Amino acid sequence: MNVLETAKRIIHEGPICDHCMGRQFAKLSTGLTNDERGRAIKLALAMEGDRALKDGADDTILTELSPSSRFARMSMGKEGEDEECWVCLGLFNNLDVWAERAVTALGDFECSTFLVGTKMSGLLSENEEILWTESGATHAEQFKSELNREVGKLIAARVGNEKEVEFKQPDVLVTLNLAKEDISLQVRSVYIQGRYRKLVRGIPQTRWPCRKCKGKGCDDCNQTGKQYPESVDELVSAPLIKAAQSTDTKFHGAGREDIDALMLGSGRPFVIEAVRPVVRTIDLDELTKAINDSAAGKVEVGDMKFVYRDAVEILKTSKADKVYNLKVTFKELISEDKLKSAIDTLSGVQIDQRTPQRVVHRRADLVRKRYVHSMGLTEFTDEFAMVTVHCEGGLYVKELVSGDDKRTIPNLTELIGTQATVTELDVIKVDI
Repeated sequence: MNVLETAKRIIHEGPICDHCMGRQFAKLSTGLTNDERGRAIKLALAMEGDRALKDGADDTILTELSPSSRFARMSMGKEGEDEECWVCLGLFNNLDVWAERAVTALGDFECSTFLVGTKMSGLLSENEEILWTESGATHAEQFKSELNREVGKLIAARVGNEKEVEFKQPDVLVTLNLAKEDISLQVRSVYIQGRYRKLVRGIPQTRWPCRKCKGKGCDDCNQTGKQYPESVDELVSAPLIKAAQSTDTKFHGAGREDIDALMLGSGRPFVIEAVRPVVRTIDLDELTKAINDSAAGKVEVGDMKFVYRDAVEILKTSKADKVYNLKVTFKELISEDKLKSAIDTLSGVQIDQRTPQRVVHRRADLVRKRYVHSMGLTEFTDEFAMVTVHCEGGLYVKELVSGDDKRTIPNLTELIGTQATVTELDVIKVDI
């Protein structure tokens, strides 16, 4: 079936606008918009109809399409202005309305790139399918593809050079909801990577909802809904929420230290995500200072830089070696030589570690193999010993010392013959 034969079938279905006519042949030519293409096809049909009429053709459709016929004039937009396109229901006559809605919705959101998407209504989707079925059109562009493009051009024209269309990672996705006749925005998060040092004990890395009320608020948590008053996450997040005017943040760490552990040295890598930010151009030097000032010696951050979303996955999947300083106490007095010998035995050894009892409620009860690169004794007194452990990420070093009822093999307790316990733990290095 050639173009005019297909177009005749389309016209026969009822009044159709230039956009919807031209869209059915969008893949057959370049350099034209769909409405330009539609006008050209309608003109060709009208000329062919005039020829058929003058030649006395008995083709009813062609005769109806002659320039003098009402049907042709209506199709060409010269008559029957109250007759809207049965395919788009006049939507392409109201593109300016949708563009204005989108610009209003964007409002104060700072963005350099955007993309328009469409959520189709059931009726419009059905109209498009009926047209394809009845006309046999095989070179059409989808309704929403044209709408996204045309509204996108109008938005860009209204905001000047401030915003550009971006298909891969736009700052904002503007969705036209045709059924509800409204606009929704999906704002891309801002991701900032850095390192944090935790300088006091008793602070968890991330927010913990109260165990009793599950975050709802109760007497046990003083109606805060939190198990602990503050966290590294919250100390870092508050200044960022203010700077980005975001609704919230999400904290992504490269592993985590225990609540009672310090994080020292160069710090632990993390990515903080500002959710639905209004402001995207954030001065990271000022943000770093604001975080460190407000954290008041509890947490320090540094090495801050902007990253993309995939940095979170890289951070989560990277295998980082760790260096710990452990303060170890013993149930009975032991000799320094015996302790050194046990530490030497654990250096360079593979450990079979079953999930510790203290975390088995939130992790699968499995035996995992982890490697101790080296251990060293840095201080020895009658009351305690200071031990340095350099090991593979994922090893629970407290259980390496205690044995955890023989769930960790080998372990320091077993080697020295008396119970050893970690009373203080500091993370010195996270090597990523």
